[in-house]
Amino acid sequence: MKQMTEQNMINAFGGECQAHMRYLRFAEVAARENFPNVFRLFTAIAEAERIHAFDHYQELKHLDTGRVANSMAAFGPGSTAKNLGLSIAGETFEVEEMYPTYIETAKFQGEKSAERSFTWSYMTEVEHRKLFQKAKAAVDGGQDVKLCTVHICEVCGYTVEGEAPDDCPVCKAKKERFKAY
Repeated sequence: MKQMTEQNMINAFGGECQAHMRYLRFAEVAARENFPNVFRLFTAIAEAERIHAFDHYQELKHLDTGRVANSMAAFGPGSTAKNLGLSIAGETFEVEEMYPTYIETAKFQGEKSAERSFTWSYMTEVEHRKLFQKAKAAVDGGQDVKLCTVHICEVCGYTVEGEAPDDCPVCKAKKERFKAY
C-alpha cells in the first residue's frame, strides 16, 4: 500500500475506534437522561463504527510495526444534546472532508481495497449524520427521538432506520446480515 493511503487508513482506523467508544459513552448518558431511543441509536451506530474500524484494520495486515494515528475526534462529553452535537460535527467532518479526500487519494494511488473500505464508511457516515440530526432536533425539543428499528449491516456497517433492505445498498450483503437495534 502506498504511504499516503496507508497513513489515511491508519488515521481512519483510529477515528473509527474513537467514535465507537465515544458513542458507547454517549449511549450511557442518554440512558441516564431517559432518552431510550437515543441510547439505542448511539448503541447501533457504535457497532457500525466498530465494523468500519475492523474493515480498515484488515486493510493494514501488511504492517508489522507501530504507527501513529492522527484522527479528528470530538472531545468534551456532556448532556445528550451536547453529545449529539459532537456526533454531528464528527460525522460532518468525515462526510465533507475526511472520507472524500481519502477516497480520492486511494483512487489516485490505485489502492482499490482502500478505496472500497473508505467508500463503504463514507456511505454509512452520511446516514449516521442524518440520524443524529433527527435525534438532536427531538432532544433539543425536550423529547426522545421517534425511531423505528435501526438495522446495521454486519459486513460494511451500513445503517438504516426501518426495514432492512433485501440487499445492502453499499456492500450487497443479504438481509440476513443486518442486525436489529
